[in-house]
Amino acid sequence: MNSTSPSTSHLNIEPALKALAAALHGEGPAVDPSIGADGALVVGHIETPGCDDAVAVVRTSGSTGAPKATVLTVESLAASSMATALALKGEGQWLLALPVQYVAGIQVLVRSLFAGTRPWVMDMSGGFTPEAFTAAALELTDKIRYTSLVPTQLQRLLDDPSPDTLAVLRRFNAILLGGAPTPPALLDAAREAGVRVVTTYGSAESSGGCVYDGYPLEGVSVRVAPDGRIHLGGDTIAAGYIEAPDEETGTFFEEDGVRWYRTSDIGRIDDDGRLTVLGRADDMIITGGMKVSAADVQEKLEKSDGVAAAFVAGVPSGEWGQAVAAYVALAPEGATGDDNAGPAADVDGLRASWHRELGFAAPKTVLTAPALKMLPNGKPDRLAMTAELSALHQGK
Repeated sequence: MNSTSPSTSHLNIEPALKALAAALHGEGPAVDPSIGADGALVVGHIETPGCDDAVAVVRTSGSTGAPKATVLTVESLAASSMATALALKGEGQWLLALPVQYVAGIQVLVRSLFAGTRPWVMDMSGGFTPEAFTAAALELTDKIRYTSLVPTQLQRLLDDPSPDTLAVLRRFNAILLGGAPTPPALLDAAREAGVRVVTTYGSAESSGGCVYDGYPLEGVSVRVAPDGRIHLGGDTIAAGYIEAPDEETGTFFEEDGVRWYRTSDIGRIDDDGRLTVLGRADDMIITGGMKVSAADVQEKLEKSDGVAAAFVAGVPSGEWGQAVAAYVALAPEGATGDDNAGPAADVDGLRASWHRELGFAAPKTVLTAPALKMLPNGKPDRLAMTAELSALHQGK
């Protein structure tokens, strides 16, 4: 089995693997990973009062506010790893292509420890590139191979013209895709290319993805509360946050012997038990006394020719109370198959078409850019984009 070496990646995960293994066996304190100023992995340790079986503390993404320190236990991580292996029909070797300090990254290490396999680390010193991903994927030695990506990463890999990139993507038994909503067009393109993608839904509070392709993993319960919020339950649920006990946050609670996590997302469950995430509970925009779903507007904008991705938010407005605003990433020229598509596309024409289709829900302020602003873990930086949209709207 290969091992990670400085020539392959500047990120040395050996100390993290050893610390996590000790914590999983009850022989060490909880691991608190972070990345130092020099880009090296720092394996810190942290006290978890009232939780003797804590293994790791991971921060939430902070995409909508201050990150929370979430405590993951032996029970939650073991349940998550076992359920993942059952869903994927086997254990295997993992490629780490996400920041290790977040739950998706640390789960690559934990699943590898439970499976007894050696994870391989992508060289991310130059950021995420198809070349670095392909080089790392070629180092995997097991016949069963997995990785976790966010939609932006998969889009870059599929857009790469090198046949080697698509070849290594096809070699993975499964690519877990989460962290942000997956555009349907991206999912269709991946599956048409023969790439085995599994969409995941979850968070640090649920030990990572616990709903695969809309269905809960073994031992995971999903329900939608009367207010529309998604509740996740079962053994994968975290012990809570370090900053505040459950009774103060109301985020975690026990009911009939089941531990539940109250998410900030709204959704619905179809008759066949499939979960559809409709958006965030705070995504509803009240503009001129009318309710507008930011998720619905975003979906419609992303269907427009020349638009690669979009983010929609409500910004303060003296006239409307809130105004619908959109941060729009334009597709590279020719990406839609039309030589006239891309950044040179008529933005005024797009706005006119959105006004015709959406009426009062059409964005009143639009900021275009080559790409959405992203956090290090691959999630959209909602706070940063909302701040820019708000400033642009107020400056009109």
